Amino acid sequence: MSKKIIPYNPALKALARKLRKNMTDGELLLWDELKNDKLLGFDFDRQRFIDNYIVDFYCKDLMLAIEIDGMSHNYQEAFNKDELRQQKLESFGIQFLRFSESEMKTDMFNVMRTI
Repeated sequence: MSKKIIPYNPALKALARKLRKNMTDGELLLWDELKNDKLLGFDFDRQRFIDNYIVDFYCKDLMLAIEIDGMSHNYQEAFNKDELRQQKLESFGIQFLRFSESEMKTDMFNVMRTI
C-alpha cells in the first residue's frame, strides 16, 4: 500500500515552529499523551503543515488530524473558517477529531478513548 502524497506549503514551516514553541495548555496535555509513539505505537506530529493549513496534531499512518479548539473558535467567523479548512483537508482523505481546550483539562480519559 503506497502512502498518499498530500501537498504542503513550505512557507508555513516557520509558523509551525513558532506554534510548537507556544502551545496552549490543552495542546501540551495532549502532546504529553501522544509523543514518543505512546498511543498504540502511532507516530504523531504536532503543528503539522498540510496544504495551506497547520493542524494541531497529525498521524500520517492513520491520516488523522486532531484539533484543540480554544475560546477563539467560539465565534461564527472562526467556526466558518474551521469548517472550510476541515472540508479541504478531508478532501485529501484526512479524518478529523476536534476537542475543546476544556476537555483536555477535565476529561483526558475520554479524549484518549475517543482517539
